[in-house]
Amino acid sequence: MILASLETNAVITQYCENSDCQDCLERNFVRDLQQHNNVSFRKLYVLYAAPLLGIIMRIVPAREIAEDILQDSFVKIWKSINTFDPDKGKLFTWMAKLARNSAIDYKRGKTCSKSTKNEDIDSVFVQIDNFHCVSDKTDAIGVRELTTLLSESQKKIIDLVYFHGYTQAEVSDELQIPLGTVKSKIRLAVKELRVYFM
Repeated sequence: MILASLETNAVITQYCENSDCQDCLERNFVRDLQQHNNVSFRKLYVLYAAPLLGIIMRIVPAREIAEDILQDSFVKIWKSINTFDPDKGKLFTWMAKLARNSAIDYKRGKTCSKSTKNEDIDSVFVQIDNFHCVSDKTDAIGVRELTTLLSESQKKIIDLVYFHGYTQAEVSDELQIPLGTVKSKIRLAVKELRVYFM
């Protein structure tokens, strides 16, 4: 946590003379990324690879496969960074959604179902160990801590959707509540949490 904070401060001072200006930091950093600046992209990887890997491994616990998905996600980020609009959201949120969707796509794809049929028991234990080693990486940026500020029903839904890879329909089935209720609780939770990322 301290290391990530120091790295972020180093990036801030490079992009903005006012070290309190998070908005300036992100906009200038995104501008450099959109110009395909290799140094900025390396910094992006250093700052966000671990949290994104944590998100992916909550959906695809096999570390080797999750790392491949992470690499694919960074390639997608590189290729589509020009579609990111800082006025519509935060960079990390956009990248997390892209990484999460890549993991879900893998899980739903034929590759996943074929590979899981042939796993032996030893590899399953290794996957479980790896999952527990990385599962708290997203906590390094404080996302899970912030969910404690939500109501218990919102927290449960956010946990299932963002940390366990459930779709809104799957949450509706799991908790036996209407899909519209799930969507509105997610919308309200995101609205409440957004103030902490502005």
